[in-house]
Amino acid sequence: MKGIRTRLIVYFGLILLLIVLVLEGLFYWAVHTYYFGTATEALVTRSTTYTNFINKYATGYRLKDKARYILENASNEEYAKIEVLDVSGKVILNSYGFQTGEIIDTPDVSDALRGLTGIHVGKSPQTRERVIAVSTPLTFQGEYAGVLRYTISAEPLYHAVNQIALYGASVGAGVVFFAFALSLIIAKRIVDPIEDLTKAAIQMAKGNYSARAAKRYDDEVGTLAETFNYMAAEIGKNEKLKNDFISSVSHELRTPLTSIKGWGETLISGGLEEPEETMLGLEVISKETDRLIGIVEELLDFSKFQSGEMKLSLERMDLREVLDDVHLQFAIRSQEKQVALQLVIPPAPLAIMGDFNRLKQVFVNLLDNAFKFTPRDGTITVTATESGGRLMISVGDTGEGIDADDLPHITGKFYKGRSKQSGSGLGLAICKEIVELHRGRLYVNSTLGEGTTITVELPAAKTINIATKG
Repeated sequence: MKGIRTRLIVYFGLILLLIVLVLEGLFYWAVHTYYFGTATEALVTRSTTYTNFINKYATGYRLKDKARYILENASNEEYAKIEVLDVSGKVILNSYGFQTGEIIDTPDVSDALRGLTGIHVGKSPQTRERVIAVSTPLTFQGEYAGVLRYTISAEPLYHAVNQIALYGASVGAGVVFFAFALSLIIAKRIVDPIEDLTKAAIQMAKGNYSARAAKRYDDEVGTLAETFNYMAAEIGKNEKLKNDFISSVSHELRTPLTSIKGWGETLISGGLEEPEETMLGLEVISKETDRLIGIVEELLDFSKFQSGEMKLSLERMDLREVLDDVHLQFAIRSQEKQVALQLVIPPAPLAIMGDFNRLKQVFVNLLDNAFKFTPRDGTITVTATESGGRLMISVGDTGEGIDADDLPHITGKFYKGRSKQSGSGLGLAICKEIVELHRGRLYVNSTLGEGTTITVELPAAKTINIATKG
């Protein structure tokens, strides 16, 4: 398979060769026309002038007398061959003084016998030499009596034209050679950056995500190299996040499984004879099982989002019901951890077209995160307001806050930042997806050491027209 470099050189070469051939042809035609046109024009002028003189001042001379007069008065410097022909085309006298009797029937003679100035460029029938001939009519008493024919050899003209054409061809060959060399340089400038990209892509295909393509020129290929490098950097980040996620999830799965296995073996070995120990073990197994179910559900939800299979069951609802339900669910946890949980909602309904279970999943996740990062005696506040056809629900805490470097990535997939808390790193990413499916927005504000506020903005029912996303 031919590469781009070869194709560029071949295409450039063919185009330049075609251009040079066309220009050479035009140049040859122009030189040929100039030389032969000039020679023919000069010959026509001399022949016509001399014929008009003879026809005007030698009107009483018969054809043979005119022929002798013409030859006797011909200049010694005349380089053209002069011939006088009768009406049958037979040569009755030439500039050498011979009466050859040769019959000349070239087109120029025929034109002259019709009263025209005839011109003929071709080969002499006798010598096969290339000639230029001009014939003009001779008259006697107002009638065409013969032809005066001037003939010169065209060989010197052909030689001169061919010599000039040869020089032109040499110049054309030089141009083609120079253009060929230039095409090699251009092809190299175009292909080399692409080869760099190819090598970097091969390295990436082998798993080396640190491979980068050099940007050589500030052009489209350079832009492609920048885009490729950006893609490589993003893939590298995602690969790191994936590895971190696998490590994190493995750890998250190992911890409850270890507890379940340990308590299971303890209960088996103990023979279930101690009720208190048995109940404690069963509680731990149940709690750790719930943790496993939560992790698996997060992974399933994430898989659905990635494949576009997540669907919403939309219905007109009051968002206050979701918030009340979530508040009630976390009331016991609030007491156990001694963290104040406040719910501030308006007395009027917060109408929305939404999926009750999915919206509850969002706020459960947000509150769960808030409890994880809020210390004892802290405060978590859930506030809901409506303004301009938008519902604003904020979950704020007085916890440890989020580092400024982590904040832009906190809603990304698998991202856990510097947190040491358990979790898959998918919770906020899934929340953001659910909110966006409701045509809403989720954004995070946080100050390290002071707390975090996560705000969910959703369209009110009277201004929304949502189609489910599948």
